[in-house]
Amino acid sequence: MQRERMAYDVLIIGAGPAGLAAAIRLKQLAPATSVCIVEKGSEVGAHILSGAVFEPRALSELIPDWRGRGAPLLTPASDDRFMLLTPRRSWSVPPPPPMRNRGNYIISLGNLCRWLAKQAEALGVEIYPGFAGAEVLYDANGRVIGVATGAMGVGQDGQPTANFQPGVELHAKFTLFAEGCRGSLTKTLEARFGLRARCDPQTYGIGIKELWEVPADRHHAGRVVHTIGWPLDSRTYGGSFVYHLENRQVAIGFVVGLDYDNPFLDPFEEFQRFKTHPVIAPILAGGQRVAYGARALNEGGFQSIPALSFPGGHLIGCAAGFLNVPKIRGSHTAMKSGMVAAETVARQLAGEDADFRQSLAASWVWPELRTVRNVRPAFRWGLWAGLAHAALDTYVLRGHAPWTLRQISDHAHLRHAAAARPIAYPKPDGMLSFDRLSSVYLSNVNHEENQPSHLRLRRPKDAIAVNYALYRSPETRYCPAGVYEIVQDQTGQARLQINAPNCIHCKTCDIKDPTQNIDWAVPEGGGGPNYPNM
Repeated sequence: MQRERMAYDVLIIGAGPAGLAAAIRLKQLAPATSVCIVEKGSEVGAHILSGAVFEPRALSELIPDWRGRGAPLLTPASDDRFMLLTPRRSWSVPPPPPMRNRGNYIISLGNLCRWLAKQAEALGVEIYPGFAGAEVLYDANGRVIGVATGAMGVGQDGQPTANFQPGVELHAKFTLFAEGCRGSLTKTLEARFGLRARCDPQTYGIGIKELWEVPADRHHAGRVVHTIGWPLDSRTYGGSFVYHLENRQVAIGFVVGLDYDNPFLDPFEEFQRFKTHPVIAPILAGGQRVAYGARALNEGGFQSIPALSFPGGHLIGCAAGFLNVPKIRGSHTAMKSGMVAAETVARQLAGEDADFRQSLAASWVWPELRTVRNVRPAFRWGLWAGLAHAALDTYVLRGHAPWTLRQISDHAHLRHAAAARPIAYPKPDGMLSFDRLSSVYLSNVNHEENQPSHLRLRRPKDAIAVNYALYRSPETRYCPAGVYEIVQDQTGQARLQINAPNCIHCKTCDIKDPTQNIDWAVPEGGGGPNYPNM
């Protein structure tokens, strides 16, 4: 069966903040331009997960009257708190300037994307959720001319079933890739065009989040709490957030830098342990956990931004990596990158010369990221040295240090199990701490069972010969959804079992595998988590 073809002026892969902002800006500048967005989630916002404290700077530039239009920015950040935790105590510290949130809002980023999608559709943008971009299309000269969506109804054996439907080829004059952190198509573009040849490797963290409904006397709308320290040791980068939204809801989460070196570390279990701290547990006591999810996030910053353009398109948002790590915010920079890309493409469609990277460098995104470029990399020296360097960089040098700290890939940090200390984690109590499977249930994850696994081993034998033998299978711990499991076969030999239907699309396995043996690709469109308010 031949694939159907559809043609547009501009195609956008991903309906996150960057992709939606780009689509809206394009239609504002050139209303006659045909714009299409494909989104792998079952609906816009289904795969969106962030803390999130939102800085409205880019939104105000894009839609100045967003308040009057009912944008879901309902809870102004009003109370910043920053704490250092020890096992039983907490020490309050004045929040550093990047973490002060006056003028920002505590939001559900998924709900903001749903609202942005309505604004885009009102301008004539076509949005197709449930369609995953599975293949980049090129012309005879190697120029990107669009993408093909994945086929439906392919069985586990790779053969078409009775429900088979071929993918659709979406052609465009320009294609913007806004897949988010560690996009599967973006990886192929980076390799084909050498987009990372002149930058540092991208580095990442894994963010694990729960949404709770708490008693009224425990809820303080607008309060923003961040912590560092326990339960992580001083060598491991990470920390927490506790954000009080409206309607007695509290978003609580934990981020662990994926440059950790101990293969026995389990980010999910560290988060569960964190919630039992004496200063955190009372916030949740008597409450109910209503949602769960996880997502990798870019932490490389300025020196990890790749080349952004290639023949036929551009990278925008977290596909390129514009998170401001000291702020713990990146939606505003992602949106701005999409807006600048839209302005560039509008000029290119009109036959003018335009350079996306130069235009972005002339915007406020570039200096914002450049001045904080050394904060995150310094924490490879440990918590205390990282804090000391951050203070020097922020208060004395003000981001203008004459040096730039370099970075290496996260997977290269992992030590062999024989050289690491095992970590004993307490059993979940079912009130504050929970197991993986009950957590995954709250993510509303759903995949078509009869389809090829979207989690592929490049060298299947390495799962046991390398990962199990040398590292004791860290994928069974860094995955927050119980996808990877070591079981014994009939002969008593260890075997890696991949429970792909559990996958919540965090991409951590694609990042942290010590030999880069795991390749995350898109499943059938619409598969994955369905986050209602994350």
